[in-house]
Amino acid sequence: MRSKGDYGLLAYQYPNGRNLMTKPVMPTAAEQPAAVTPDAIMQLGLGFWGSKALLSAVELGLFGVLREGPLEAEQLRQRLGLHSRSARDFFDALLALGMLERDGETYSNTAATDLFLDPAKPTYVGGWLEMAGARLYQFWGSLTEGLQTGQPQNEAKTGGDFFATLYADPARLEQFARGMSGVSTAAARAIAAKFGWHDYHSVIDIGCAQGAVPVAIATAHEHLTGGGFDLPALEPIFHAYVTTNGLADRLSFIGGDFFADPLPSADVLIMGHILHDWDLDQKRLLLQKAHAALPEGGALIVYDAIIDDDRRENAFGLLMSLNMLIETPHGFDYTGADCRAWMAETGFSDSYVEHLAGPDSMVVGIK
Repeated sequence: MRSKGDYGLLAYQYPNGRNLMTKPVMPTAAEQPAAVTPDAIMQLGLGFWGSKALLSAVELGLFGVLREGPLEAEQLRQRLGLHSRSARDFFDALLALGMLERDGETYSNTAATDLFLDPAKPTYVGGWLEMAGARLYQFWGSLTEGLQTGQPQNEAKTGGDFFATLYADPARLEQFARGMSGVSTAAARAIAAKFGWHDYHSVIDIGCAQGAVPVAIATAHEHLTGGGFDLPALEPIFHAYVTTNGLADRLSFIGGDFFADPLPSADVLIMGHILHDWDLDQKRLLLQKAHAALPEGGALIVYDAIIDDDRRENAFGLLMSLNMLIETPHGFDYTGADCRAWMAETGFSDSYVEHLAGPDSMVVGIK
């Protein structure tokens, strides 16, 4: 019989790429190996059940409702507008997945869901899950076709242009920007803590979206100024986020296209979850443009779900590369060794790789 924790892992990507559902092998009295079972295969194959339960909970705003305090099942059902048939199964499935707590008949958030899935908190990561539920879940259903054709499986499949549609709709663009904040916040805080900011005075995040990365860094280091660079449509979203965080006097927005325009200059440039969107020539071009924009001794921080050099450990990074197949014409994720080699080819004198948080690592290049 499996514990709640075993099934709870279905709701998470493995943080370091290892299969955390695999139990340690305990030798029998006769020192015989444990029997081989299909348990891990079945849990992985049906993992979308738990994933969709969590995505639906985020879409319904369940964790925000429970911010106000614990609720009994019927109260929670009514607040969420659910049918009576499966509401209790839904709540208890989330309990078994480790996403809710229950005391008697009363449900509440866990410490983690209270911190990370309450939309009212600055630590909210649900923006990324909102986007995953609204878009990525359906497109990943066509992964097999993508693997056979090498073609994207998103809106482009039917002649649409996701980004053109996105930037034409302020509400969807804001949701997308929140999603980027959700997937970047942990890495941003790690960059703020691990990089040697005392040697630098300015920072600009290339492809800044809402501005979560420069906000996290500037909050931790009061001597820094800078801001973000992105398409002009993001300016009001960036400005609102930065102002809410009390940093409008130190962080500003620069509008532009990082392929069409020169990159802005700063002591440190950051490209987070950017490089993996593009083909190899485009990756090298962005690195060249960053090198040109930096002063001597300046640094470029590239972070993504960097794949381990042996391509065995970071399952999230490898799955993210498959997500680039779903979402982009030519994008792919890469190893730290790959990125360091590209940096050397584009003129950086030194580079190193350092783990940040979860599946993300940074590759730092020094000019």
